[in-house]
Amino acid sequence: MGSAPSPLPSAHETPTDLAPAVRPPLPVKMVVAGGFGVGKTTAVAAVSEIEPLTTEASITEVAAGIDDVSLTPNKTTTTVAMDFGCLTLDPTLKLYLFGTPGQDRFGFMWDDVTEGALGALVVVDSRRLDDCFPAVDYFERKGMPFAVAVNTFDGDLTHPLDAVREALDVADEVPVLCFDARDQGSVRDSLVIVLEHALARAVAAA
Repeated sequence: MGSAPSPLPSAHETPTDLAPAVRPPLPVKMVVAGGFGVGKTTAVAAVSEIEPLTTEASITEVAAGIDDVSLTPNKTTTTVAMDFGCLTLDPTLKLYLFGTPGQDRFGFMWDDVTEGALGALVVVDSRRLDDCFPAVDYFERKGMPFAVAVNTFDGDLTHPLDAVREALDVADEVPVLCFDARDQGSVRDSLVIVLEHALARAVAAA
């Protein structure tokens, strides 16, 4: 005698082969930029869900004579190419983070690092505002949406955000915020602000 036929799926059941395919999250490239020693590598490492790729090299006596380490005496390495990490914001969106080198002598690499990016987070040490002018100027010239994130070293905000905005002379639409590059949630929130700013600009231009 033959075996009994398999029962048909009920109205409340979905056969496995008919289940909708799960789409991978949309990849979005984001840049973390700024001057020397402002916290770019720290920010990428704090928020990345993978072991971040870094291209750190030791600061030699020669480099120390070129790069101002007076306000970052504990910094012993510096990025010579880029940093890389990633962050899944939700099931539909994943950020791929590219950190730029901070020294002017590596500026020739910026076009390659920023190619295809939706926006940028410009990290600022308010004790050394002059160091972030090249990054701000770069993204303004490129027309890429960016936000200015003042890193609160040791929990201190040296200057009010309004004063930072005035000193940098950025457009009113550019977000200026403070964050802690060591804190995962703080870095994540800052990147979300860049994303929202970029989307708002895209909608306005449509």
